[in-house]
Amino acid sequence: MAQSLLPLVLDVGVPLASYYILSDGFGLSEVAALGWSSVVPALRTLWALARRTGVNGLALLILIVNVVGLAMSTMTGDPRLMLAKDSGVSSVVGIAVIVSVFMGKPLMTAGLKPFVTKGIAARSAAWDRLAAGSAPFRRAERRFSLIWGTVLLIECVARVIGAYTIPVHTMVWLGSVLMVVAILLAMVVAGGSCAEPMEKMVRAEAEAEAEAEAERDAGDRAGAAVAGGTAPVPAVTGS
Repeated sequence: MAQSLLPLVLDVGVPLASYYILSDGFGLSEVAALGWSSVVPALRTLWALARRTGVNGLALLILIVNVVGLAMSTMTGDPRLMLAKDSGVSSVVGIAVIVSVFMGKPLMTAGLKPFVTKGIAARSAAWDRLAAGSAPFRRAERRFSLIWGTVLLIECVARVIGAYTIPVHTMVWLGSVLMVVAILLAMVVAGGSCAEPMEKMVRAEAEAEAEAEAERDAGDRAGAAVAGGTAPVPAVTGS
């Protein structure tokens, strides 16, 4: 649980606390406070990229959006633009996820598969068989990513509207609330309509394969017994 919540704390909790400490406690301007509070998420993205053997295109894209948005808002001195650039991250991720669905390679599958299979080899094999041969399973897989992408885009629109209509000091914490609500909404909707049915299909497939394997093993043992001459011989009775 702690490991799962750590990214949320680093990307939401730390920047939010940093902004109010820097602006209220140290008297920094809204632009400066927003800029410095973005450092931790940016460093975390850089660290995630540095630890990988290959470049994670999505993480790199998010970092670029953050850097460009931060540079533009710093040059213009517009704190509302700095708030709006956060919605750019959601829109980039949302669009990328939706496009991946239509390309036949849903991005959210990378996180969905470990959740469904629970790291069990038999369930991972069942997932692969269903992904190759089950149309309902593939539809649920695509729908899972589509829900996430749509929710992120809606969150993006809401945060842009809020950035230009709500006071900056209020929108700093409200933007974080919107993001958390969007994540929870996507988890509930996509989990109930896609992840849970997929998990049931994977479990059933794994159990069916285990039963079939047991029957094959029993048949092999029986065949070996007959070949070895150990099969019981019926008694012959005379008159």
